[in-house]
Amino acid sequence: METLVKRKSLLPLIPTTNLIDDLFSRDIFDWTDRNFSSIGSNLPSVNLKETDNKLQVELAAPGMKKEDFKVEIDNNTLLISSEKQEEKEESRKKDNYIRKEFNYQSFFRSFALPEYIDENKIQANYKDGILHVEIAKKEGSAKKTAKTIAIQ
Repeated sequence: METLVKRKSLLPLIPTTNLIDDLFSRDIFDWTDRNFSSIGSNLPSVNLKETDNKLQVELAAPGMKKEDFKVEIDNNTLLISSEKQEEKEESRKKDNYIRKEFNYQSFFRSFALPEYIDENKIQANYKDGILHVEIAKKEGSAKKTAKTIAIQ
């Protein structure tokens, strides 16, 4: 059985934070982002774009599979979620050694959609670490123009 040991900071005279400890303990060449929380966020980055005939959503989630995502439209809200769980086990009987690791990550994003989208014309695909979602606009629907309000 292994004993747990508290690691002391590399800079004993300066009060450290998790950020400094992480800086010295992380492998700086590990860009896999297996767990979004390791970069300080549980939410993947999203790009939103509107063209004349559709809305486009791009969600950056490297290392996942298309089966890991759930994309829904409910009550004019686009819902994108994911749950992924991995488990690895390694053992050597001759050394009486067992190592078991697990990784769990999940996220949920929601986006209010305008009234002029066509819920029946939605497409989603996952390629090169990015989930692409396209939602068509209803035929003949025009985007309302922005109105500037004067502040008095």
